[in-house]
Amino acid sequence: MSESRELSALAEQIIQYQKRHDQTDNELAFSSHVSVEHIHAIKAMEMTPPEDDVKRIQDYIKGK
Repeated sequence: MSESRELSALAEQIIQYQKRHDQTDNELAFSSHVSVEHIHAIKAMEMTPPEDDVKRIQDYIKGK
């Protein structure tokens, strides 16, 4: 039985940003100073990211 889940807002932001900028998880992790393991877990919705990860990712995506 397949379980359908909606992506979290942050996971969706990450995926859309990566599509627009042709960027891998490793590139995003390096540039945003968030571990690649956390990027994977956020996108897979396997963890609730710490606030500092959320801030770093969103700041990077917004170009700050």
